[in-house]
Amino acid sequence: MNSLRIRFWVLITIVSISGFSQGMLLPLLAVLLESDGVSSTINGLHATGLYIGVLIASPFMEAPLRRFGYKPLIVVGGLMVLVSLFFFTLWDSLWFWFILRLIIGVGDHALHFSTQTWITSFSPENVRGRNISFYGLFFGIGFAAGPLMTRLITINEALPFMIASIFSLLAWLTIFLLKNELPEREENDNEAFTLRSTFSRFGNVFKYAWAPLLPAFCYGILEASLNSNFPVFGLRNGLDVEIIPIIVSAFSIGGILFQIPLGMLSDKLGRRNILLFVMLTGSISFVGAGLFDNQPLMLIGFFFLSGMLLGSTFSLSIAYMTDNIPRKLLPAGNLMTGMCFSIGSVSGPFFGGLAIDYLPQISFFYLISGALLLIFIALMLYKGNTLAAHTPQNKQIEQL
Repeated sequence: MNSLRIRFWVLITIVSISGFSQGMLLPLLAVLLESDGVSSTINGLHATGLYIGVLIASPFMEAPLRRFGYKPLIVVGGLMVLVSLFFFTLWDSLWFWFILRLIIGVGDHALHFSTQTWITSFSPENVRGRNISFYGLFFGIGFAAGPLMTRLITINEALPFMIASIFSLLAWLTIFLLKNELPEREENDNEAFTLRSTFSRFGNVFKYAWAPLLPAFCYGILEASLNSNFPVFGLRNGLDVEIIPIIVSAFSIGGILFQIPLGMLSDKLGRRNILLFVMLTGSISFVGAGLFDNQPLMLIGFFFLSGMLLGSTFSLSIAYMTDNIPRKLLPAGNLMTGMCFSIGSVSGPFFGGLAIDYLPQISFFYLISGALLLIFIALMLYKGNTLAAHTPQNKQIEQL
């Protein structure tokens, strides 16, 4: 039991530092590029670098995980992130920073894919929402603290990157406390894990759980747009650079406070019911943000409310996806959850940047509201494919 407890807390600690670095990079680089005169469209496209890295790496992740296990993939991914964070201090270049974002995307995805799959593999269904909520909670804590580092550029532009790389190093070292494990395989399962077979499993995951993947897509839109587009939108609407990180962090803080309660409610009331509620009310909250998009106190309130409702959508997406796929598809399902998150993260800043440049009379908050409403409709149409066959036999984690 003690080894399980150590494993669980080491994994979510690593995720919290990853959230910190991601939460710092999006608004920090957005502000730095805006101050250099980069257009909001290019700024938004630049922010997609991390998520393009995720998409490029995704088809190649399952085979090494199956062959080498969880720990080596986390070690390699964490090392890529901490080295890249340090390299931001070496050269101020648009293209160099974009390449570093790509590398961080690959490393972060290796880290998240391994930790997500490891946690879901030993979490029984009756507490899966709670356990994944802890994962989302600690990521959210890190992500909420990240934007506050933007203020440090008034002291030295390299300082936030140095601090983030040091934190990442300390968290990375903790993975060596864990014993490596390999993902489970069903008896008589001799399927080869080639690139072609990976795409075949992606198709099967989509067949079983197309709707549960959509909240992850939604969270990608929210995280990337609010952290990369909103600083530009806020500066152009007359908001002070000092208040923007506070507004952005309000969303993450709201998610932190309600991450565990919503996860536990999803275990009791059903994940579909909780997701339907948060998608609809979240859509309404962003309409409110659009009506008061130049008033800092109102924006803090609406961002906090939206975070309360929507800050758990990624962890709920993982849990809902796991509920609805066979156990042997779990690694592929976690990969697809990350890919959907990244597609949302790529499309969000791009369309947000276009809206800021070419539709200044329409708040980009309305685009977010419309996306949430469409996902609500899709979840209404989905009936679910609950499968008892994938329920883990290891119940020890329930005592965590």
